[in-house]
Amino acid sequence: MTIYEGPELARCGANHTAISPVSMLKRVERVHPELPAQIHGSIRRNWGEVAERCKRLASALSKRGVGRGDTVAMLAPNIPEALECTLAVPMLGAILNANNVRLNAETIAYILDHGEAKVLLVDTEFSGLAREAMKLSGSKPLIVDIEDTQGCGGERIGELTYEELLQEGDADFPYRLPDDEWDALALNYTSGTTGRPKGVVYSHRGAWMNAVSNVVTWEMPHYPVYLWTLPLFHCNGWCFPWTITMLAGTHVFLRAPRADAIYEAFAEHGVTHLCGAPIIMSLIAGAPAEERRAFSQNIKMMTAAAPPPAPVIAEMEALKISVTHTYGLTEVYGPAAVCAEKPNWSKLPLEEQAKLKARQGVAYELEEDVLVLDRKTGKPVPWDGETLGEIVFRGNIVMKGYLKRPEETAESFKDGWFWTGDIAVQHPDGYVEIRDRAKDIIISGGENISSIEVEKALYTHPGVSLAAVVAMPDAKWGEVPCAFVELAGDAKVTEEELLEHARECLAGFQRPKKIVFCELPKTSTGKVRKTELRERVKSFEE
Repeated sequence: MTIYEGPELARCGANHTAISPVSMLKRVERVHPELPAQIHGSIRRNWGEVAERCKRLASALSKRGVGRGDTVAMLAPNIPEALECTLAVPMLGAILNANNVRLNAETIAYILDHGEAKVLLVDTEFSGLAREAMKLSGSKPLIVDIEDTQGCGGERIGELTYEELLQEGDADFPYRLPDDEWDALALNYTSGTTGRPKGVVYSHRGAWMNAVSNVVTWEMPHYPVYLWTLPLFHCNGWCFPWTITMLAGTHVFLRAPRADAIYEAFAEHGVTHLCGAPIIMSLIAGAPAEERRAFSQNIKMMTAAAPPPAPVIAEMEALKISVTHTYGLTEVYGPAAVCAEKPNWSKLPLEEQAKLKARQGVAYELEEDVLVLDRKTGKPVPWDGETLGEIVFRGNIVMKGYLKRPEETAESFKDGWFWTGDIAVQHPDGYVEIRDRAKDIIISGGENISSIEVEKALYTHPGVSLAAVVAMPDAKWGEVPCAFVELAGDAKVTEEELLEHARECLAGFQRPKKIVFCELPKTSTGKVRKTELRERVKSFEE
């Protein structure tokens, strides 16, 4: 025992409380109740009003028997009620399970059963999906209908409406922080491209860390105006529900992202920040003149998933929208690594800037580390920008684990790291750059081909809006690249022309052997569904 471990230096209620996003709403209600909090169509609410609604919701759920460790499921788009659930459910020590509205009924049923949902809140647009899921589910949660006055309506299937539930609650509900910051706060399911989706469990500590890290990493000021183009159900909106609340910002909601609605929000509400996949960037940069509105403010956009194509970054910068590229997974609360821009990058040619910004980068300030390790040895690969390994994370912004899957949790946490399954290199400056998902590497004649490298080359053609490359069986080489391409606007590009363009950018073994022009299948967060493209490739053999 040292001199710094005596009873007079022990933890107590005065000097130690649990770290939790729950504390963020308490402060903004006390300090900035008059400031705008929600904009949704004709709806306008300040922080005092939103805090009251959240306390009523928590109180009403408590009266209905919801408490610590209970799961509250939600099926809703980006609407005020989705934000309120994110803020209110953790007040009870309960766990929010926000679900992707594009999942099928069978998957929703599995999630409700696996997560043991006690309550299901459903936007009426998705009541049909919820009804089908309940037929397949063995659970019997309390169903609450969310009737969004700015939405498209729909059938009521619940016991009561969201507004009726609020009326059951107490506006002065005395909520408190969790006893233990390691308590579960949210349950988010992976996409489940193969087999059943996995339930990723977040803690109060981890969510608070990432919410605060968003501020530091993005250099966010107080009172931002944040546009919800990223789904709130995706990794709890990358923890931005709590980030924007902490900063007394304004949440601007869009049920679904459209170019005209985005530009209207820029012009009418003075949006300063937004997040989304590269498809949202393409939507903004490629909008026709009649859908655009002039705006005077500078805007920051955070993007993840595939590296943004250089031409799109250039178009966004021309619109006074600066782009920050991040990287992460559901298991690390959304983004937990960032391509931190260095001061001297702004002096480089735009093409070189875009190349640097497209890397996945370094750990968030409040994440302990991100490295590229050799899967077999567990040791770091050389920082040479060439040696392949697997990206790993370590730190507070990593999930508690997979719900009811101890073996998979242990495997993902091998050697004290979270193993992502993403294949990458680490550059001499320490920045990580993804080469591919382990399952997406194309092995042609014994050579490893990065599908992302091929996609990057195709993006340099001005007529290409989106590109996705998957393996296609080949009698001679085993497998070769096949590219699926979505063209920009009215662009007219032939397969021969694009193959010729690829010859200028890629080695012979890397070039696509077939190009298919089509609209690419995408998830609700803008990621291309490569599993569907692989199924299409199989049909080429028949």
